[in-house]
Amino acid sequence: MSGRGRLPKQISIPIPTDETGMVGRECPGQRCEGYFKIQPGTGLKGDNLPCICPYCGHKGPHDHFWTKEQIEYAKSYAFRKISGHIAKELKKLEFKQPARGPFGIGLSMTVKPGPKPPLRYYREKALETEVVCEQCTLRYSVFGVFAFCPDCGAHNSRQILEKNLDLVIKILDYADGAPSAELVEHLIQNALEDIVSTFDGFGLELVRVHAGRATDPAKVEKISFQSLIVADGAMQRLFGVSLQAMTEAEKWTLLVRGFQKRHLIAHKGGVIDRQYVEQSGDCTAIVGRKVRVTPGEVRELAAIVGSLGANLWEFFAQAESKTTKGAI
Repeated sequence: MSGRGRLPKQISIPIPTDETGMVGRECPGQRCEGYFKIQPGTGLKGDNLPCICPYCGHKGPHDHFWTKEQIEYAKSYAFRKISGHIAKELKKLEFKQPARGPFGIGLSMTVKPGPKPPLRYYREKALETEVVCEQCTLRYSVFGVFAFCPDCGAHNSRQILEKNLDLVIKILDYADGAPSAELVEHLIQNALEDIVSTFDGFGLELVRVHAGRATDPAKVEKISFQSLIVADGAMQRLFGVSLQAMTEAEKWTLLVRGFQKRHLIAHKGGVIDRQYVEQSGDCTAIVGRKVRVTPGEVRELAAIVGSLGANLWEFFAQAESKTTKGAI
């Protein structure tokens, strides 16, 4: 066709958001192909900004992050549009030439509309964790918990740590009004266990992200932050940083003791053993008795863990910044 009958050079294809206002994205990296969602209109503002995979950190143009389902939908949408355009142009060519004379033959062409090509509709997947980035305010959601921000690349490990520690305080607030001493004790011990598991998850994720900075990256995944003394030694050997040095001496003692109490609760039924007596510095401890944990103690531990986590996060952030400046 020529003139007005030419096919359109471009077709605008709307990609709908889900019921929460988010749109799906998929990492183009063949080893990842992770699925996540972002809310358009939140986050960084500007043209030609890159997209970052929250799982593997792959960076690329936004139009490289379409999901397979979105691409199939776009193809079907474009095919329907083109088919409709062709049918419309053919309709303009309809004619009817009546027969002339006794032996004339009449000619005509009529275009009858056929069924429209089907659209390949899809539904965005449900994810597990929703985050609003503290650095750029992008709202996004991912599988799992920890992730890089798809806009600014900031890792959310510190944000998740603070959120979980806030939940610990809420548990303690609830324990204050619990109807029985037994329930109070149970909630306090749960809060203590949550502090340890939260810091362990935070620490493991942080060193995983920065494993390339370690003297021996293969050993990074073996670090356990449930034992602070062991973790401190590993961090000094692998990253040249001391957890103890990031904490005041008195607070470090309370922190180590609190983590040791959690070990007794999780693995010894809360009964004090000789190792705890020798290592904790707890002058009230008696072998064979139940370890005592108070709400005030757990609140203080939550504050100390939050401070230690912030210092550790800042250590790696500064190291990252120095590397970035050195590469410019």
